[in-house]
Amino acid sequence: MNLRQRLLRMAYPLIMKLTGKSAAVKLGNATPAQPIYHTPIRSLQDQPLSLQAYAGKYLLVVNTASDCGFTGQYAELQQLADRYPDKLVVLGVPSNDFKEQEKGNAAEIVAFCQRNYGVQFPLAEKAVVKKTAQQHPLFRWLSDADLNGWNNQPPTWNFSKYLLDPTGKLLGYFDPGVSPLDIRITGLIL
Repeated sequence: MNLRQRLLRMAYPLIMKLTGKSAAVKLGNATPAQPIYHTPIRSLQDQPLSLQAYAGKYLLVVNTASDCGFTGQYAELQQLADRYPDKLVVLGVPSNDFKEQEKGNAAEIVAFCQRNYGVQFPLAEKAVVKKTAQQHPLFRWLSDADLNGWNNQPPTWNFSKYLLDPTGKLLGYFDPGVSPLDIRITGLIL
């Protein structure tokens, strides 16, 4: 982790406090109004990516960035994917929404993730994750209670995490400060 990334990681709690936001873990278990599995998404290599292929497994969706104080979580996400290969899919979704910390193109992102963190889990297309008119449909579903059944929390920063159960129910939202290996996440993977 470079100096800039360390400073950003230390500044994150202060930023959240100053903006009136707080690090959060939100849990729920409501039946979604719309299934997530039909949400359109593409891979970072611009190929169709079927969320339906992940039905029957837990799915951890994480908005990622290559130049963030939390970028080191790529290694933890890979460890989590390796720990539960038959039960969990980690899906990274690169985003440039927070302080332009993901400026790379698809090839640069893939090379960075593989070279620095050995990332083998799927990476989706670079997407807008903030609640705006351009928000990607996947993050619209994850942050709209009318669609997912209970949660309205959009990502607060890079490496926000959403855990879904094998039936497609959203189980939890986890702020970037929550490690992917935290018991509050791993304890939900049964």
